[in-house]
Amino acid sequence: MTDVKKIRAEALGEVQEAIDMCDFAVGLSRQLYGLTVASERPEHKLQEAYHPLGVIGVITAFNFPCAVWAWNHCLSIVCGNSVIWKASPKALNVTANCKQAWDQAVQNCIPGEGFEDLLQLVFGHKEQAEWLADDARISLLSATGSTEMGKSLATRVAARLGKALYELGGNNGMVVSQHGNIDLAVRAIVFGAVGTAGQRCTTLRRLIVHEQVYNALLAKLKPAYASLPVGDQFNEATLVGPLIDQAAVEQMQAALSSASKKGYTVHGGEYLGECLLRPAIVEAREQCELVRTETFAPILYVLKYSELKEAIRLHNGVPQGLSSCIFTDNLKEAETFTSAVGSDCGIVNVNIGPSGAEIGGAFGGEKETGGGRESGSDAWKQYMRRSTITINYGTSIPLAQGIKFGD
Repeated sequence: MTDVKKIRAEALGEVQEAIDMCDFAVGLSRQLYGLTVASERPEHKLQEAYHPLGVIGVITAFNFPCAVWAWNHCLSIVCGNSVIWKASPKALNVTANCKQAWDQAVQNCIPGEGFEDLLQLVFGHKEQAEWLADDARISLLSATGSTEMGKSLATRVAARLGKALYELGGNNGMVVSQHGNIDLAVRAIVFGAVGTAGQRCTTLRRLIVHEQVYNALLAKLKPAYASLPVGDQFNEATLVGPLIDQAAVEQMQAALSSASKKGYTVHGGEYLGECLLRPAIVEAREQCELVRTETFAPILYVLKYSELKEAIRLHNGVPQGLSSCIFTDNLKEAETFTSAVGSDCGIVNVNIGPSGAEIGGAFGGEKETGGGRESGSDAWKQYMRRSTITINYGTSIPLAQGIKFGD
């Protein structure tokens, strides 16, 4: 994926995710179940059925141009819809290749029927995204990107009382307990925080560490960061490739400059040229506005805690609510973190990092992450409309709730 500058292993993984979504959707196509409900009225049948919505608008970001399209497209198609896709202008080659793959698959399997047209591409920037949000012919708008983008489009979709599915910003946290496996946590931290050069919505951005293991964890984490191969994404030894563009570089440098001005200790973050920066660890004394703000770059803020309640308060104390995790071998801590009084995110993990959600589980988050769910579980219902159907096969018309109306 030369467009988005991913390292080879991650690029191949994203393509595999699209293939897996095809398999998942084919199986799901035989499981789009409705319900038959026992009616309170004699000689009546009550049902709920699902029908296609129509045209699905899909807006995708640069960082996962293939996988996120597949999440939406595959489910939309098996639910009987068509798709209009506006991809990021930073990933146009990937977009064109996905469209070509779709066209070839349709031509090989069901030639001559014109099903290629079920996927249409729209190229452009803000204006085209706003058109998708405004046009009432778009039955559902699925938009992936920044929280700012989502808020801008949400008001436009809401103005026409349209349906929307949002996958927006994430400021994902990991709690490392004194009861956790530190070596396991370090491995998860490194992949979670620096994979895709910190440009995932599920990137680990906040590390909340118990004060008893804080020094021991950093003593392992800092050399692990310092040894990371940073460089050309086409070199198979590279684990951290370049940021998407110079603007992303400047945002990272500005965030690190602000951290230094606050007196926080910064490890790494050096600019290496060609949009390459060494991933940074920032020891933050508090969860200030800088830490609460998502910077789409490999910056990991590290905080201390003493009690689990404090860790959960810190973890939940950001506007975003996508992914979260805790490293602990203490059953009570794990159950508390995954309970209603624990993490407030859509994805909650124990002893794995915040990244790598499997397609079999619904993906999405709460709060300013938008509340949408893609892939997995019953996410297909968002791409359909539901009808409640009552059939009277008798010779009288009894009313519900036993109401008597006239003779």
